[in-house]
Amino acid sequence: MPIQTTSVRGNAPSCFDRVKMGFTMGFCIGLAAGGLFSGFSALRYGLRGKELISNMGKIMLQSGGTFGVFMAIGTGIRC
Repeated sequence: MPIQTTSVRGNAPSCFDRVKMGFTMGFCIGLAAGGLFSGFSALRYGLRGKELISNMGKIMLQSGGTFGVFMAIGTGIRC
């Protein structure tokens, strides 16, 4: 069986693809962290039902977007 030779670089993702991936990873991490922190604080304040869901959703999206932007900027700097 012949050995296949590939280049060292191969099909490396472009800088824009890396920035998109950094944003996606940061958004997911921020979403999870926002869910944990907002869930505990909302339950501590006594929110239940619709108030709890709307408050948690807003804070989760804000923290996900913020952390995603910072991860995208950090990834862009490394390109």
